[in-house]
Amino acid sequence: MYRVFRIPPAQADKANLLIGDDLVGRQSVTVRDAKALGLKGDDRYVVVEGSEPALARAVELLKGIADPLDAAKADDIYRRFRAQDDQAASGMGLIFGP
Repeated sequence: MYRVFRIPPAQADKANLLIGDDLVGRQSVTVRDAKALGLKGDDRYVVVEGSEPALARAVELLKGIADPLDAAKADDIYRRFRAQDDQAASGMGLIFGP
């Protein structure tokens, strides 16, 4: 289970709220800039993967800052994150070998 958030540039440092939280910080929290994902703008995208209570806590922590994206947009952003992770993993395989 996961949630994707878009944080406006003026609030970008608020992503640290998630990492610093005892519950959410123990989940998988990945932060990337829009441009790094091939998107326009200066927004920051955050993917939180983990338990339902942790995802609910992430929504609570970012209330008034960033709402979770709707399912279609979240799926697109999530696929972009995973594609980058897969590219990085395959690159490491080329460096270190099987």
